[in-house]
Amino acid sequence: MEEQKIQKTELKKACVNCGAELKYKPGTTSISCEYCGHEETIAVDKNGFEELELYPFLKEMGAQKHSEEISMLHCKNCGADQHVEENYKSLHCVYCGQPLVIEDAYTENWILPGAVLPFQIDKKQSFTIFKKWVKRLWFAPNNLKKAALDPQFTKGLYLPYWTFDAQLYASYTGQRGEYYYETKRVRNANGKMVTQRVRKTRWYPAAGEVSGFVDDTLIKASHQKTGRIPGKIAFWDLKKLQPFDSGFLSGFVTEKYTIPLKDGHLHSKEEAKNIANTWCRRDIGGDTQRVLSMDMQLSEETFKHILLPVYVSAYRYNGKKYNFFINGENGRISGTRPYSFWKIFFTVLLVLAVIGVIVFLSKK
Repeated sequence: MEEQKIQKTELKKACVNCGAELKYKPGTTSISCEYCGHEETIAVDKNGFEELELYPFLKEMGAQKHSEEISMLHCKNCGADQHVEENYKSLHCVYCGQPLVIEDAYTENWILPGAVLPFQIDKKQSFTIFKKWVKRLWFAPNNLKKAALDPQFTKGLYLPYWTFDAQLYASYTGQRGEYYYETKRVRNANGKMVTQRVRKTRWYPAAGEVSGFVDDTLIKASHQKTGRIPGKIAFWDLKKLQPFDSGFLSGFVTEKYTIPLKDGHLHSKEEAKNIANTWCRRDIGGDTQRVLSMDMQLSEETFKHILLPVYVSAYRYNGKKYNFFINGENGRISGTRPYSFWKIFFTVLLVLAVIGVIVFLSKK
């Protein structure tokens, strides 16, 4: 029985009508067959997802209770670790596009995801978004579109993140600054005496306590050695999280976390300090604030491992690698792009020619 449980996530979900593989249909709670149209509903747990107590895991107590063995492929070119989901057909790394060898697959335990934010846009929509992005690019090569839109190098990828919840309490000492203004006579750049209004600050001592609930502090759980996800698209609506079901992964690749829970927790404490500092400044009030000392305590700490969606494409143009990324929930896009030397060159020549004509006419 245990062996069957371990292997379950590596089995293909076959269509009962034609035997083809069922894949998750973005924006729904269904998996469907792209050949005959048959659909099956993903049974979403109505009890929601579980927040796991943090310290039993950090102390390695009960860690196996919420873990499972999965198959992994390691990219020898860029170091990315990718989960071999049942749909993994085109064996290329999602980040660098290099071929992966299925015989190199190995098994590894991971803490099971507690929740997943399913893809809300499909691959066709991601292509449309990319085409619009390309059209807005200045000095892009004419054949960029052809170089980029090779379907085998565009993948839907679930990224691993940790989220942490805690009750936060902090006591602080600081200063409240209140602005006031004085009028002074000063000499300007021309040597003339002028009146100038100068802002100054009066400081008053402050001390107090703040407390509250810190919800879903989001911490990246993989190093992303290559093809780092741009910060401008790394925003997801966590209210759309669903209790984890492997059905949501069908048709997509999943990156395994490489930042362990312990390190993720340390990063979350730094984020909690930033939050506490903001709360202290708000509590101090005034026009500006100084926090001189702060004693922060966290309690009732919980965590979960979650998966968030992004489309990744690695493509080459004139021998150089470029990446673009699309947020799989909201469609935000960011990426690196090539420039056409000749477009820039002829544009510069045109500008110089226009300037030359203007100068020539102005001398007549």
